[in-house]
Amino acid sequence: MISRTVMGAGVGVALLAAVAGAAFADDTLKLTELSPDGKDACFGRVYDAAHLKSHPQQAAHLKSHPQQKVARIFFYYGRDPVSRPNEEPSTGIDSSYNGFMATTVRGAEAPEWLGGWCSHESEDGKTGPIRCGMDCDRTMASLKVDDKGRLIVSDVQPDLYLDAGSEDELGKAEYERQALGKDDNGFRLDPMPAATCKAEFARIDPIDPALGPPLRERLKPDQAFCYGRDYDAEHLGSHPDQLTQSIRVFRGPVELASFAKEGDPANWPSGADIAVSVTTRQKSAKVTQVYNCQGEGDQWRCAASAKTGDASCDIAQQEVFLRRGANGTMMLANPNSGLPIIDLCSKAAEGDTSSDDKVYRLEPMPQAACGL
Repeated sequence: MISRTVMGAGVGVALLAAVAGAAFADDTLKLTELSPDGKDACFGRVYDAAHLKSHPQQAAHLKSHPQQKVARIFFYYGRDPVSRPNEEPSTGIDSSYNGFMATTVRGAEAPEWLGGWCSHESEDGKTGPIRCGMDCDRTMASLKVDDKGRLIVSDVQPDLYLDAGSEDELGKAEYERQALGKDDNGFRLDPMPAATCKAEFARIDPIDPALGPPLRERLKPDQAFCYGRDYDAEHLGSHPDQLTQSIRVFRGPVELASFAKEGDPANWPSGADIAVSVTTRQKSAKVTQVYNCQGEGDQWRCAASAKTGDASCDIAQQEVFLRRGANGTMMLANPNSGLPIIDLCSKAAEGDTSSDDKVYRLEPMPQAACGL
């Protein structure tokens, strides 16, 4: 599918989507030790090679902590610095997470990160140690600020980025490879500008400006559209295992009327119908299939609908995935034989797509090109 397996997606987006909580009561952050002025606060420390050349005392730190894997660590107290508009319906609710940590281990190109909610461990929520919790009553870290304004981060567990019980599932050797090191605890972070943390978190999943806004913003609930591609002889000659000769993805009067009657614009694009028409090398006659879509992460997950044809099987198991492409294009993924280039009820439609018809880059076209 487009996210996770075919096109990739940021772990942080999925994590925050799973835990949507109440919005901050106002614009002021409550932990005054971390944020005396009520604004987003950033703390960090870097142990990478370039930094160590001019900071020999940190080289000595790593020498005396040979089992420390973390080379860079940043803690951000404030609003989510990672997620950005995606294809899921906008709830208008901020995440209840207010603490975010990013760590980069030695040799890694990008950080891992997670979020939690940080508060005082006391009945009144105003005194005592600061704990940042996560799902399943796990601890992300305990925090305190020293007399120089530096953030002391403790209680960081080796399995911070792993599922509970992963040691048994992975085995000892693989667990130790994926887990943080035994010396990855007790960090002392310097206060830094909020922009420094935002730049660090931006390294996790860099934004490609060419992608533009997500499809749910680019395409409106009451808007007809047509995307497609026709493959010439030269392309087909160099892709002998591709069945598709032409493909169109569209929403026309029928699909618009269906959403106007049964859909919820506030939940767009969930519940939206799209139609996909294809011709193949073997059959020049156009075959059209309707799909019903849901916003999921950075994609639309679209299941085949029985509104067209007289399928003799449960074709709702056949799916395709839409995602924004660069420069106004649309990407369509067909990882599991979800397109009507074959009989969706045949044995050939079971399992992974066997032909070279897995991913399409579609261009916007005039509506007439889709018969609208």
